[in-house]
Amino acid sequence: MSEYIVRAGAGVITDVSPESAGWAYSGLLVQDLDGGASVVVELTGDEGGLLPLRGNCTVHVTPPGGETVGVAVAGRDAVWHGPVDFVYLPLGSTVEITAAESGARVAVTRARAERTLPVQVLRAADVPVVLRGAGPCSRQVHNYTIGSRLEVERMLVCEVYTPGGNTSGYPPHKHDVHSENERELEELYYFEVADTPGGPGMAYHRNYGTPERPIDVFAEVRTGDVALVPHGYHGPSMTLPGVDLYYLNVMAGPATDGEWLMVDDPAWAWLRESWEGQPIDPRLPFGAKGADE
Repeated sequence: MSEYIVRAGAGVITDVSPESAGWAYSGLLVQDLDGGASVVVELTGDEGGLLPLRGNCTVHVTPPGGETVGVAVAGRDAVWHGPVDFVYLPLGSTVEITAAESGARVAVTRARAERTLPVQVLRAADVPVVLRGAGPCSRQVHNYTIGSRLEVERMLVCEVYTPGGNTSGYPPHKHDVHSENERELEELYYFEVADTPGGPGMAYHRNYGTPERPIDVFAEVRTGDVALVPHGYHGPSMTLPGVDLYYLNVMAGPATDGEWLMVDDPAWAWLRESWEGQPIDPRLPFGAKGADE
């Protein structure tokens, strides 16, 4: 199981590449920056995206053969406070990220690419926000590169809020073959779990396979942990009563059509029909709140 769960580090919270994950396309860097501190990221073979998990930052992007573009990126006090600005980073760019005075935790999402697209900025107010499921399966999704106005080659990015006691990614579903109703996509889950009066919270992640491609993961996850989903059904992501769950998803695969297509585990497909007539959890949506300097 340990090969599919990457535990949180300090400073550099996580740094997953296709090589370290043992796959071909998806990657993610999450790093804490002190006030005014910078990090430089070279996107040699990747397209990328900058998402401030908390705090504000500025980014200077130098595309290959192009002029440097500077962008002020508005974040939030914590991941629970709604969508943030997202900056698309072209293949081959040199990217310098500088935290605001109060510091920042930044995520750089990555996907192997062949096509160089322009720098693009999606402001928080323009991020598509979707409420999915119903009752205890209610969750909130922010679609940064799925169904948004951004053009990408392979990199699909969204984030999900699951209120305490609820499940998400449920029914269990998969996207590991290319077909009319499914896309082959490697997926990363980066988790943050709300604290409790007694200390850090915890949640649970599930990933299981088919007879032809077995995999069996059931793991406790805490803030900063990452789950790797190379194939198979995944879900539910389970949180405990009183403990809200956040996760950032990064997906990529061989297709370049920007489609997120998945199929449910047939044994659990009945669950969607059970939502009929149930209201969305009244704790949703989680409200927007910007980050202070």
